[in-house]
Amino acid sequence: MKRESLKKLCESAKRSSEPLALVSSQDKNRALRAMAKAFLRGADRVIRENQKDLKAARAGGLAQSLIARLTLDKAKIKKIANSLVSIAGLPDPVGRVISSVRRPNGLVIKKVRVPIGVILIIYEARPNVTADCMALCLKSGNSVILKGGSEAFHSNGVIFRILSEAAARCGIPKGVFQFITTRGRSAVKSLLGFSQWIDLVIPRGGEGLIQHVAKISRIPVIKHTQGVCHVFVDKKANLEKSENIVVNAKVQNPAVCNAMETLLVHEAAASKFIPRICRVLGAKGVQIRGDEKTRRFFPGIRKATQKDWTAEYLDLVLSVKVVKDLDEAIRHIQKYGSHHSDAIVTQDKKAAAVFTDSVDSACVFVNSSTRFHDGGEFGMGAEMGISTDKLHARGPMGLEELTSYKYVVLGSGQVRG
Repeated sequence: MKRESLKKLCESAKRSSEPLALVSSQDKNRALRAMAKAFLRGADRVIRENQKDLKAARAGGLAQSLIARLTLDKAKIKKIANSLVSIAGLPDPVGRVISSVRRPNGLVIKKVRVPIGVILIIYEARPNVTADCMALCLKSGNSVILKGGSEAFHSNGVIFRILSEAAARCGIPKGVFQFITTRGRSAVKSLLGFSQWIDLVIPRGGEGLIQHVAKISRIPVIKHTQGVCHVFVDKKANLEKSENIVVNAKVQNPAVCNAMETLLVHEAAASKFIPRICRVLGAKGVQIRGDEKTRRFFPGIRKATQKDWTAEYLDLVLSVKVVKDLDEAIRHIQKYGSHHSDAIVTQDKKAAAVFTDSVDSACVFVNSSTRFHDGGEFGMGAEMGISTDKLHARGPMGLEELTSYKYVVLGSGQVRG
């Protein structure tokens, strides 16, 4: 698309955001349910288009982890439709009074949630992001501009058409949903300069994409850098629970940002736990890279290098380190982690409290898998992504995180002296 066409598209999104902000919760929910039904009816159509992307991905040698993210089947389509229905059932944040105070002069000052306006989503590989973002932006009263990756071009396009047509039939303002039809990143630079029409950018994808967007954008960006996530097995951990948590955090879906990449084990638990967990993970196809102490407890594994402690493998690869105590585990996480998702397994409440107070991550877990760091698992229906920033949102970005606020001041003739 040429710059002028992109400009008109952004202007349209901005214009449509104003009437969208006034659409009732009832009408937004009705549209979301209609979108879910239309998506289910169009399942065969979606799968046909998805097969075009999969064929090109395999021919182009796309990594298996990315092909897994790209693939759509009937089960995934049903899950996406259910997510739309779930979002319809959530409370509408728009218009919610966050706080209200009456001043001594009689003024009533209300802090009220409002939509952000126009949100640009730049994303790779996952076609479900198209549906999630359209639904979340609709419910939170925001127009959305979608720029998906070329590897999911056909899938994103058909999902967009089905959902936007269903929303239009329910009276949702024209222009609320916009889709960039240009393949590759040629349009991205222009879009990131349109600060007069776009209010927020959310990149979802690999570290290279996110850094590129953050570097050149003239619009505020909410991002996550990497998912270098840790699980620390404390000296007072239940080893059976530890095994289940570690296996789930690494194996359940290794290609996502909340999967564990480094396992830390207290030296007091290492002699029993390291051989046990290495055997279990090895049987599940996990390649283990360990420090010297780990390799003494389980010989034959590859030696971990300094580079491994900062690696986001997104694959069945795991670095393992034995630490002296809780303090060393925390120092390791703070030095090498990405402030995304980190967990402690322990029966010691004091150790758990020190860990949660000290580890500066978007989500800190006690006795559970890092894989729960997800908008759907948090009851948000879906998410726009997981932010490791601190302003203005952190962690899963659901409906509330897609709003800002304004002050509404109610008076009865007061003037300032």
